[in-house]
Amino acid sequence: MKKWILIVALIVMASCANQEKKQTVELSYGQCQFGMTSQDGCDLAVRIDGKSYFVDGAHIDDFGDAHDEGTGFCEVIRKAEVKGELVDHRFKVSSVKLLEE
Repeated sequence: MKKWILIVALIVMASCANQEKKQTVELSYGQCQFGMTSQDGCDLAVRIDGKSYFVDGAHIDDFGDAHDEGTGFCEVIRKAEVKGELVDHRFKVSSVKLLEE
């Protein structure tokens, strides 16, 4: 019986450790808006606690015209509620909800 309790406890702890965290971040064009230089191109990035990370799982054009003067990520930094996790200095995103300002 003690073995079963231990096994169930370990499974519960392991499943809790893999949950993605929902958080509010700044979202924009990494190279121009956040000054990131580790890769070339127009790439979506998040800024969390003052640190910027390129995003995997979403593209800069997934949210409309990236060059729109008022809302495009090449022009402005937007707030977003995201679910994901940091893996190898990149943000692996599973959902993005843009917040209105």
